[in-house]
Amino acid sequence: MLSLDKNIFETEVLEAQGYVLVDFWSEGCEPCKALMPDIEELSKEYADKIKFCKLDTTKARRLAIKQKVLGLPTIALYKDGQKIEEVTKDDANKENVENMIKKYL
Repeated sequence: MLSLDKNIFETEVLEAQGYVLVDFWSEGCEPCKALMPDIEELSKEYADKIKFCKLDTTKARRLAIKQKVLGLPTIALYKDGQKIEEVTKDDANKENVENMIKKYL
């Protein structure tokens, strides 16, 4: 998984062609840290179809707000730079993330 920061987010996500999944998380978010191994597992399974990234929102608050990330964890799926769907907070679990991925592949 590619670790993003505010300096490369635009290039790696908003200017990217195809599908990009972004895991918005923070160090102080226990559900985020619990979900991370599942997202990393999915990244291995779907690596040939989707670019997987993660962004620590603690270091990029304005960027997270600009992307309308209002709660954590948020797993957002982008296509050609546009956010097309996301799962957030209590809905952010491995099953729901995988269902979101499968919907578009």
